[in-house]
Amino acid sequence: MVEAFSKPQRRRTLLFLVICGALAAAAGVVGMDDNFAGDSLAWLSAIALVLAFVHPWRTTRRFLLLIGASALGFVVFAVLSASMENAGVGGGGVFFLLALFLCPAGLLVGIIGAAVTWVTSIRAHRVPPAKPVT
Repeated sequence: MVEAFSKPQRRRTLLFLVICGALAAAAGVVGMDDNFAGDSLAWLSAIALVLAFVHPWRTTRRFLLLIGASALGFVVFAVLSASMENAGVGGGGVFFLLALFLCPAGLLVGIIGAAVTWVTSIRAHRVPPAKPVT
């Protein structure tokens, strides 16, 4: 996460965070109650938030860890949300929103990032074909 705020990456990180905030504000204005446009804006906002922190990553292993953390986080946040709602304690909605928006966004970014970094690593290690001798 620290490398996202390093000097060469700082502009792109801040751009993703500004996009995230703008999309979240637009989702709030449009409304998310049974509204496809509002839900789509909220999903895009969550994806921009995840991208703000993972855009400097260049290894498949990191994206695979993101996939695992997102899947585990979804389960943990869903259980926390349900148990807080059943106990009558406030704040379960925050965990519900994390499980609903942030974890699937991390999963999607992780899958796409792992695939892209895996393909680029294969291409980088491939030996070019030998030129025929004439």
